[in-house]
Amino acid sequence: MDFDDFDHHTPIEGTTLFDGKMAMKGYALNKMCYSFNGGAEARQAYLDDAEAYMEKFGLNEEQKQACRDKNVLAMIAAGGNIYYLAKFAGIYRLSVQDVGAQQTGMTVEAFKQKLVDQGGK
Repeated sequence: MDFDDFDHHTPIEGTTLFDGKMAMKGYALNKMCYSFNGGAEARQAYLDDAEAYMEKFGLNEEQKQACRDKNVLAMIAAGGNIYYLAKFAGIYRLSVQDVGAQQTGMTVEAFKQKLVDQGGK
């Protein structure tokens, strides 16, 4: 198949396509996560009063609940972009393995073992 003939909006099972529609849906969530680049004070403000911080950025209830649950997949479904969500994950010291475990529905230990079994480190 030629690159120009490929439908770039073809759904891929198990993934959420981050396109313009999702960017608009997740604007508030991504803006909040981007604010964590502002330094330790911004991250601490979130930890001190997450509800007020989320309200400050206008998150909807779906986004707030995903944040409360620290559920990265739910945040992606709510319009979150993984590059911004990485800052959120860092606040709670969630590693790439933690997020990978969420994505696969496995425990962190089982996910790490899967990586080892497949030759990853």
